[in-house]
Amino acid sequence: MLTRFFDRSPDNENPEAMGRRIPRHSGGWDAIRKHLSATSGLRILDVGMTSATNINLLTEMGHSVYMADLLEDAWSEEWRAEPDGEGNRAWRTEEFIAANLNFSGRTFDVVLLWLTLDYLPEELLVPVVHALHEVMAHGGQLLAFFNTKLNPEQAPYYRLHITSTDNIELQLTQSFRQQRALTNRNIERLFADWKGLKQFLAKDGVSESIIQR
Repeated sequence: MLTRFFDRSPDNENPEAMGRRIPRHSGGWDAIRKHLSATSGLRILDVGMTSATNINLLTEMGHSVYMADLLEDAWSEEWRAEPDGEGNRAWRTEEFIAANLNFSGRTFDVVLLWLTLDYLPEELLVPVVHALHEVMAHGGQLLAFFNTKLNPEQAPYYRLHITSTDNIELQLTQSFRQQRALTNRNIERLFADWKGLKQFLAKDGVSESIIQR
């Protein structure tokens, strides 16, 4: 069943499975899409691997698009500190934020964050949310998805592609391991400095939220 696609294990032995796209209804994207259709000239930050589909659709709607592949950089060795006396290695958080979420004074009206927060290293979770707060315009909207259960073997990371309908398309691409499952209360606390939070009912192991700056 497509409605259970988020709960399936990745088929890493099948190259076709790694690249194919599976449609899924998204109430969050539907709400954001209507907002984008009603307003032109917005700045949008799309988090994830570059998606030509997303860029083309958003620019056709009259908006400017910026990309930020946070997970790819977050898990690279570039942002890891030297091991301490016990062999532990921290992330160089401030340098990571400065390199990945500094847009030279630009602010964004919409951020498509997708599944990113469930897969970030723990040390980067709160700093990334705070940094996004700083680069968003007042009244801006952020769309985020959250796995409702912590089950890394059943929750692979997907790149999400938008469509001109209320569907999105899931594509299994990079391999990132799920780090957490945030409850509704966790989400509210994480975005406590934000103005509003609208949550959509989860039907397939993934919930959706629109958070207003």
